[in-house]
This record gives sequence, C-alpha cells and structure tokens, in this order.
Amino acid sequence: MAGDPVPRLPPLLEAVLSVGSELELRTTLQRIVDGAAELTGARYAALGTTGPGQEGLAAIRSAKEPPADPECVLDVPILVGDEPFGRLRLAGKRGGGPFTAEDEQLLRVLATQAGSAIGNARLYETARQRERWIEGAAAVTTALLSGRSAADALMTVAERARLLAGACAGVILQPTPDGGMEIVTASTYDDPGDLVGTTIAPGSPVLEQLLGGEAVFIEDSATDPRMTTRHRHRFGPSMMLPLQAEGRLIGTLALPRRRGERPYTAVERRLAGQFASQAALALVLADARLGRERLAVYEDRDRIARDLHDLVVQRLFATGMMLQAARRRARVPAVTGLLGKAVDELESTIQEVRTAIFALQQPPAEAPATLRGRVLRETAGAAALLGFPPSTRFLGAVDSRVPEHTAGHLLTALRRTLATATRRGDVTRVTVTVNATATLPDGRPAVRLTVSTDHTASTWQAPL
Repeated sequence: MAGDPVPRLPPLLEAVLSVGSELELRTTLQRIVDGAAELTGARYAALGTTGPGQEGLAAIRSAKEPPADPECVLDVPILVGDEPFGRLRLAGKRGGGPFTAEDEQLLRVLATQAGSAIGNARLYETARQRERWIEGAAAVTTALLSGRSAADALMTVAERARLLAGACAGVILQPTPDGGMEIVTASTYDDPGDLVGTTIAPGSPVLEQLLGGEAVFIEDSATDPRMTTRHRHRFGPSMMLPLQAEGRLIGTLALPRRRGERPYTAVERRLAGQFASQAALALVLADARLGRERLAVYEDRDRIARDLHDLVVQRLFATGMMLQAARRRARVPAVTGLLGKAVDELESTIQEVRTAIFALQQPPAEAPATLRGRVLRETAGAAALLGFPPSTRFLGAVDSRVPEHTAGHLLTALRRTLATATRRGDVTRVTVTVNATATLPDGRPAVRLTVSTDHTASTWQAPL
C-alpha cells in the first residue's frame, strides 16, 4: 500500500479543495492545518508564520497535546509566490512509527496549494480592508459636511480611524503657539483619562517630522527614543499621520496599539494615510462651509436690522408723534393720561427695538473660551427646560486654576446632572457651585462641582 498512491488520491484532492474553498485568512490557515493532520495521520499540526505582522497566526493547532516523539516530525515551508510565509510542522503520527516519504510528498503538494490559497486570502483581505477604509472616509466626509462643530468634527475623525485601524486609541494633535504639539482630541475604548492636554514640547525628535507634515511609523512607542510623552509606555506600534490639505497642516492623527500587539502592515499604513488625507480635506471643506453659513447669517442679520430700522422704528416713531398730537388736543384728563402712557410705552418699545438692531449688527458671539463662561452657557441652556434660571456660584480663580482637560470632564458631569434635574417635573430650585479652592482628603488642591436641587445634591471633583 505504501508504494501505491491511488488510494490516497481522493483524500489529497479533498484536502486541496478544502484549503482553497475559503477566502478569509484565518479560516484558510486552520483548514491547512486540519487538512495536513488528516492527510498524514499526525496527532499534532502547527503553522508557524514568519512574515511581518503575522505573529498572531503563529500557532494554529489541530491537537492540544505536544508531540509524543519530537524526533518524528515533518517540517515543510509554505511560500506565497516567492515570499516565505511560514512553516507547516507535523509530529506524533497516529499508530506510532515515523512519517513516510509519501507523507512528506503529500504534505509538500498541500503546502504548494496552501501558498496559492493564502495568496488569494491575502488579496481578499486587502480588498476588504480597502473597502472598509473607503467607506469610513466617506462616512467621515458625510458627517463633517452635515454641520458639526469643530470639536465634534475632530472626534469623528479620531473615533472612526481608531475603529478602522484596530487601534486602542485615536488621537489628534494640533500645533501650539510655542512650537510644540498638543493632544486636543482622544477616542479610546474607555475613558481617555489624561490623554487630552498632553503636549510634545519643542525640541522633541519627532516634532520636526510632524510639523513638517510627514508620516511617522513606530514599532514600539515605549522604547522608541523619538517618543517623549509621559504616556508612551502604554502603547506599542503606532502610526502618526498628517492631516494636511491644500497646503494647510490641520494637525496629526495618531493611532497607537497596545504594547505587544502586531505592528501595522504596509497595506494598513497606506490605507490609513489615504484616510487621513481624505479626512483633512473634509475638515477644510467643513470649515469653509461653516464660514459660508456664517456669512449668510451675517447677511440675514444685516437685512433684518435694516428692515427693522426702515420700517418698524419709523412707523412706531410716526405713531408716537400722532399720539402726542392727540394728547395735546384732548380735554378729558383720563384720556390725556392714557395717551401719555401709550406714548411712554411706544418710546420704550422704540428703545428696545433699537437695542435689538444694534445686537443684530454685531457679529454673533463665539462660544465662550473660559470655564466660567462655559458653565454659564450650560446653566442658561438648562433654564429653558427647567422654566427658571439655576443659581450659579464660583469660588476661587476658576478660569486660571482649572486645566483644560479637567474643565472638559467637569462640564460633562455638569451636563449629566442638569439633564437629570430637567427630567424631573417637581424641581423648583437648582444651585450650581464651582469651587476652585477645594482640597481632596489627602490635602491635594482640587476643583469641586456641586449641583443641589430640592431633593438631591451631587458632587464631582478632580485634583488640580
């Protein structure tokens, strides 16, 4: 039987067909291992990969136990084209005894077919990756052009890129006035913690490349000497891609993976770079669209102001003159008094309309930059739902003592608490206190937010 290959031909054909029947890479590799074990009667089969970025596929076994006799092994290479992909290793032939020359020949035939199947699976995976990145870029463009704020736009880019890249964080850095770069947006699986606000100081080895709009690829952030931030020990492979469009550097998109995870492949780097370019263009277009919308608002406000002045104020003034003339001719004291009150009301109305005209002719106020102003904006927004304005108090140098990333968390806590209060129908009193002179139990300085209502009092605090 050993010299007659005919009985073994159907199993070989079955194994070859099984190996080539899948396009998903990991499933293909598992079929190769299972087919090799079945074809040769091996109790142990493993496929060890050698290519970059493939460490996660390095030990796919068809049996849990190690080989009983390490000397009775078969080991053949798998080539994808002319490129080494890995080695297929078999051991522990069922029934005992060594593997035969026929076993080795069958395994080499299977390995040849496996190389073709792996090549096809790679092409399919690359096509799927490209499709996902293209769909992601299109979704980002659509979202950005739908009128989101600048902060929301950056978060949209960071979050979508993180998901597409399989990164543990999506981070956007922007240049600072002193020539460094600062993390302004961070998307992570959980709370980004203190990532936002982290800076790369001038003089950092990687800074010149980032400010010059160059892509930077890092194998291990924790050990790369170019990385100088205090968070570098948390990350492993990373790519830092310029957000640049029309000669304008908006910032840098960083996509780090956790330590020990596989590095980015050349395909992933290329697709992520294309995504960053598309996202940067979308950010520029969204900013231009917002500028056009603001210009249209300015024009509408100016037109409304002119109409109010030319039509409403002039008619009110003329009506007031007629009432004054009627008042002088009136002989009944009661009528004279009523006409006098009407004239006073018209004069007051004219002053209010003129004030409104003046406000319309001014540019719309930008979103407040200080923490105090942002807290007041949140309480003013809640007043419309509550039916009354919350009382707001500030203790200490709130604007200068509270750092930006802490202020962001404070505002999130405030929004959440105010939203809870507005959902209750029996709240008649809300008091918001921001205390920048508070201390933690261990004596460290802190900022404390307290929101009190008729029924509850909630507190949030963070160290300064």
